[in-house]
Amino acid sequence: MLPLSAHDTTLLALRPTIAAALPTVSDATLSDFLHRTLRPVLKLQNQVLLLTVADFVREHHIAFAGTNSVEQQRLVAGLLGRNVKLRYTIVGLITGLFTGPETIFYRRQRSAVNRRLLELATQRVQDQVAAVADALKAMPAEL
Repeated sequence: MLPLSAHDTTLLALRPTIAAALPTVSDATLSDFLHRTLRPVLKLQNQVLLLTVADFVREHHIAFAGTNSVEQQRLVAGLLGRNVKLRYTIVGLITGLFTGPETIFYRRQRSAVNRRLLELATQRVQDQVAAVADALKAMPAEL
């Protein structure tokens, strides 16, 4: 296992704590990684995640603000389920905050971690579609 660098320690200090005694990265399972790494990083990046989705919706002229919340949730699921550009952007927003050891684990389990990461991100955005709609209203017409 790689020792934690100063950068890794700083990244860990930024994350919100989720109470649980979990194993280290080297002996972690996918479930451990989900709870110890993915959930805290998604929570840390929540605002950026919502703004990224809002920007994507605006940039692609998707009718979002005028629809009800059920339709907005369906649109979010469709965007994060099918749009490769948005999916890779979301994966990058999250994996960019992994420590060295977490990145090694991620590389070994990339497919499974990406699937879980995108499921969690989709659920998080769907639960906050009102915040995405508000972000859209606050965005300037052209950046």
